[in-house]
Amino acid sequence: MQGRRNPLSGPWSERFKPTTLREVASNYAAAEQLEQWVKGRLSGKAGLKKAAFLSGPPGTGKTLAVGIVARSLDLDLIEMNASDFRTEELVEKIAGGAALQASLFGKKGKLIFLDELDGISGRQDRGVLSAIIRVIKESRFPIVMAANDPWDPKFRPLREICEMIQFRRIRSPSVEVQLKRIARLNGLEVDEELVKRLAERSGGDLRAAINDLQMLGDGKKTLKDSDVGMLAARLQERGIFDVMKEVFSADGVLDAKLAAEGATVDPEMLFQWVNENIPNQYPDARERAYAFNWLSKADVFMGRVKRKQMWELMGYSFELALGGAALARRGEYRY
Repeated sequence: MQGRRNPLSGPWSERFKPTTLREVASNYAAAEQLEQWVKGRLSGKAGLKKAAFLSGPPGTGKTLAVGIVARSLDLDLIEMNASDFRTEELVEKIAGGAALQASLFGKKGKLIFLDELDGISGRQDRGVLSAIIRVIKESRFPIVMAANDPWDPKFRPLREICEMIQFRRIRSPSVEVQLKRIARLNGLEVDEELVKRLAERSGGDLRAAINDLQMLGDGKKTLKDSDVGMLAARLQERGIFDVMKEVFSADGVLDAKLAAEGATVDPEMLFQWVNENIPNQYPDARERAYAFNWLSKADVFMGRVKRKQMWELMGYSFELALGGAALARRGEYRY
């Protein structure tokens, strides 16, 4: 292990993500449509829908485009996902408050982004969608939402009041171009056939393809086509359920951190899995409090990583989140 770079030192999908809409692979037209809609909402253009609904498979640039638009227009980005508004009261408190209050950071306005709407359950989260619709109607600022499948019947009321913007699955040649660019920036020599196979196996999910490339190439100088076989075996062994079992059963911080190596989800989604599993794993209030305390500290570090591009802090964030989740256990492990 000595001298080996930790693949969690900084996700390449974040470090090398596009900074302009032109660079959003295969979905520039959708990203530009989003930017024009936001500009229209900010200027008070008549006839525009009060919210935009982005749709498309994972890894096609929906969240990325929202971030680029917010930066280019000097807007304060308020980003939430389904786990942040599981009740009607939370929607009113978090999204509703953000929609009515002016920016606190001297920005020209706000862009409110509700991501991963697929996570809202029609039965369990009854009232949430109605609350979102009320917030949209009252908001002073543009509201953007995103889901993989916007045609779910529960989203019908939202579709009727939203500008629908579709992000399409990214074609393999476009994925190949991005993989070669990232490999070049990392000083990594890659085999043409390997790049082609990574692009094909991604199924149009650029983020997944980049994660695969990093998993194989981090700390190396060259990659050959035969290395793809290694990736397939490792991915099969590192499913998220296996990762969670190993994290919560770990006996120390190092074991918990090593358990997450090669996880098939990105760091932010990994933290969401930890967040969702803490209440299920720890019925004891003291255990929960301990785990959530360290997870909140990890989130502070993750925020600094994203805002200031301080990737060297990523390791500390993982140690706090995963180590805290493991060390919160007071008795025998149970799954």
